[in-house]
This record gives sequence, C-alpha cells and structure tokens, in this order.
Amino acid sequence: MRSAELGTLVAVSWSRETPQGSVPYILACSLGDGERGPDGSSASVAQLLHNCGLSTEEGLVDASARPALPISLLVVDGSIVLTMPQINAQLVPSGPWLDAVAERGCACLVITTRPWPGGDLDDNEALAAFANDEETLRAAAVVALPARSLRDR
Repeated sequence: MRSAELGTLVAVSWSRETPQGSVPYILACSLGDGERGPDGSSASVAQLLHNCGLSTEEGLVDASARPALPISLLVVDGSIVLTMPQINAQLVPSGPWLDAVAERGCACLVITTRPWPGGDLDDNEALAAFANDEETLRAAAVVALPARSLRDR
C-alpha cells in the first residue's frame, strides 16, 4: 500500500453514553484524496484492513484475543497514539474519552473503507451522521482495542 493511493487518513475520537457506561470510540477513514480518487482511497483502506488481518464482514473483533493483530493504542499524558502498519496517528482526545478508556481499558476502533464525504471534520453533527450511517458501518472493520500505557510496555 502506498500512501499516495490511500491519501489522507484521519482519526477522530469521541465517547458515547450507553446504559453500560461511556464507550470511547476512534473512527479512522480516508478523506478520499488519494491519487486515484475516492475509489482508489477506499481500495487502499481495504488493503490496509487485509494487511492487518481484518475484514469488514467479521463484526466486532476483540484484539486482546488476537495478539498478532498489528494495531495498537497507546495512551500517555492525555494523548493517544494509534499505530497500524505504515501509519501512526496521534490524537488529543477529550477528558470524557480519556475517562471512558481508563474505566473500560479499551476503545472501539472503527476503520471504514468509505471515504469521508467532505465537509468540516470539526462539525460534530456531520461526524456523528457519518460514523452512524449504515453505509459507513457496513464498510468498516470494528475492533475492541486494548489501551496500553507506558507501564504496560
């Protein structure tokens, strides 16, 4: 996979309240700006998933049961680092997100092959609509990813 084909891969964090408590999420998707356009970016994300041993058809994958999964989440000093083959994304999540990941010990990573349709990534309503859209979720691999700290390493 070449980064020029993938284009810009963005990762966004948020938390959602559920009856079982707050759940921390990370959404990873391409902006569709790869050299072959949105379809090429989508194919590159699909290749990334394949390289990681993931599929959009698996349902929720428990990464703690798959130690060879080449994806990790490091939480340190109020920041997170999401690492995948050829990709390191650094984020500064909200306080509620950090509280939720500390309580649960993991985050729900959603990697979708569907490119971001455009617009402002800071628009919470647009982001929520995209992240919850059936098309986005059908095109996604979903991973319960353990949150590691420097003490765990």
